[in-house]
Amino acid sequence: MKPFMLPFTVSALLASVPALAAIEYEDQQKLHDIAAAVSPDRIEQDITKLVSFGTRHTLSETESDTHGIGAARRWIKAEFDAISAACGGCLEVYYQSKVISGEPRIPNPTEVVSVIAIQRGEVDPDRYVIMSGDIDSRVSDVMDYTSESPGANDNASGVAGTLEAARVLTKHKFAGSIVYAALAGEEQGLFGGKIMAEQAKEDGWRIKAVLNNDMIGNIEGVNGVINNTTARIFAEGTRMDETPEDARRRRFTGGEVDSPARNLARYIDWMADRYITNLDTMVIYRLDRFARGGHHRPFNDLGYPGVRIMETNENYNRQHQDLRVEDGIVYGDTIDGVNFDYAAKLTALNAVTLASMAWAPTPPTKVSISGAVSPDTTLTWGATSPEEEELVAGYRVYWRHTDAPNWEFSRYVGDVTEYTLENIVIDNYFFGVASVSEDGFESPVVFPGPAGAFGE
Repeated sequence: MKPFMLPFTVSALLASVPALAAIEYEDQQKLHDIAAAVSPDRIEQDITKLVSFGTRHTLSETESDTHGIGAARRWIKAEFDAISAACGGCLEVYYQSKVISGEPRIPNPTEVVSVIAIQRGEVDPDRYVIMSGDIDSRVSDVMDYTSESPGANDNASGVAGTLEAARVLTKHKFAGSIVYAALAGEEQGLFGGKIMAEQAKEDGWRIKAVLNNDMIGNIEGVNGVINNTTARIFAEGTRMDETPEDARRRRFTGGEVDSPARNLARYIDWMADRYITNLDTMVIYRLDRFARGGHHRPFNDLGYPGVRIMETNENYNRQHQDLRVEDGIVYGDTIDGVNFDYAAKLTALNAVTLASMAWAPTPPTKVSISGAVSPDTTLTWGATSPEEEELVAGYRVYWRHTDAPNWEFSRYVGDVTEYTLENIVIDNYFFGVASVSEDGFESPVVFPGPAGAFGE
């Protein structure tokens, strides 16, 4: 019997297609150490203190040292100051404020005051990644600024996580800058985020990530599910600042699911898989919960990559509720509804993401792609800035099937600004490029064109 032979055309085709390269990644012990350093006990102490102020409503008391949002923000600033003192003054800590009035939820002139702490990078200090939580709390009536409003999970948990991340990360030095933000005025209209985003734009901040932590401590859902092993990452698709010309280009080349926010979310998901024990993150293709909002949105509005990190199972009996018992149901956002180990787990996820991005080079800029009516796909990108020349070892090209949620294949291509994937057809995959440092830290993947750009 003659040996079986494939027809020449098929065998030649198979021989011409290279084996797809599974993603390789260099494990970073420093990130394991950072994750392990996050303390549930310290988070519990901070949430307990924030709850002790009675209410942190944006319109509440500002003169008392023990009650209201004024006392809360002064305590937060003192904590950042203490963290800075412990690291030899490595944080720039300041209040950021603006008087708001004439708004539906802030009718009378009110100073909205956030607390900002900046840990400057040593190589490229004008490149920023941001972690935020919200200071303010509320009860059923959004205008009720006198009733007790503990806000233990919403959102003392996010502020406590931000403080704890600062304690852990200030023990290290980074290439890029890290910002820790306790933002005010969220419940009254996202004002703290708007003030910060607009000031960052005016000051020319090159923001590569905004991690908004809003409710990271609840594991018992109103649906009866108890689960401390999952978290959600909300990330918008088409970018808010897209121009008509950008939209036309995206229609023909793709990018609806590859905004910088989406690729930031994929990056965070990778961090969870690699460094956070027993945590699976759900990347949700939506700006926020259905028809709801959070403090990452003002940054998205101005074109910055921002996501919301939060618990998977919300308990609406503990959100925006007067403290009461009704028909046997206990209502109110009290501290007994917070799981501190879970809050620490999500804080650790933030910390390793911030550290990885701050140690990695800036994401590639000016990424473009070509290959129509060709068997090959070519990617090009801009050369790194002079500040980061010594930081960048090279670049990694990524690709995935168009219906795959995460990047599937990659190839390290060295310190070049152009690379051709031979016999990888542009029509069948989505593509991107990441920067790689000398010690193996990678930036998020950047999709070609304005749809995926992380900014200059």
